[in-house]
Amino acid sequence: MNVLKVSRTGTCILLLVANCCLLFARTSSQGSPRVNQDSLMIKDFENRVADYVKLHKKVQAEAPAPKRTDSAAKIKEAQVTAAPKIRTARSEAKQGDIFTPEISHLFRRLIATPLKGPDGPQIRASLRHAEPVDGIHLRVNAPYPEGVPLQSTPPSLLLNLPPLPPELEYRIVGRALVLRDVGANVIVDFIPGAIPSA
Repeated sequence: MNVLKVSRTGTCILLLVANCCLLFARTSSQGSPRVNQDSLMIKDFENRVADYVKLHKKVQAEAPAPKRTDSAAKIKEAQVTAAPKIRTARSEAKQGDIFTPEISHLFRRLIATPLKGPDGPQIRASLRHAEPVDGIHLRVNAPYPEGVPLQSTPPSLLLNLPPLPPELEYRIVGRALVLRDVGANVIVDFIPGAIPSA
């Protein structure tokens, strides 16, 4: 009889511990999917950017790169040479190839976070005081329009976005976030409405 009581007590304790472990595992896994999903989206973005940079480097390797001491005319000449080759290599490129809908959604969230925070008014003021870049029709694979200022992205906004290799940069055009090829002056991709309205 004592053996039976010990056996039942042991079984009850074992079941209780097993249930607690299952509950803990379920709670832990429910708390982290967003973080894991965000990490997966950032990794997907980084892979897409890396694929583009491979193409960029391949095109640049076919033409001599301008030296830092070269004139603005030589740099412009290098852009004019590289841009058509990149556009040809990406002839099927469209909006959303790099900024997929899922990645765009994540970026909108990452951009909205500092704008809602204590630095939000300062970031918005910085965007307003920069040279306005509105009314531009954005097209993937098109050159960034000549004579249109390259509005810089406030550093406090950039801190939330994945870093880019030196071949690419983020630019803001109206409310869109643009991914620009610096060397070829080509619009690689963009997110319309990335900057939430005030």
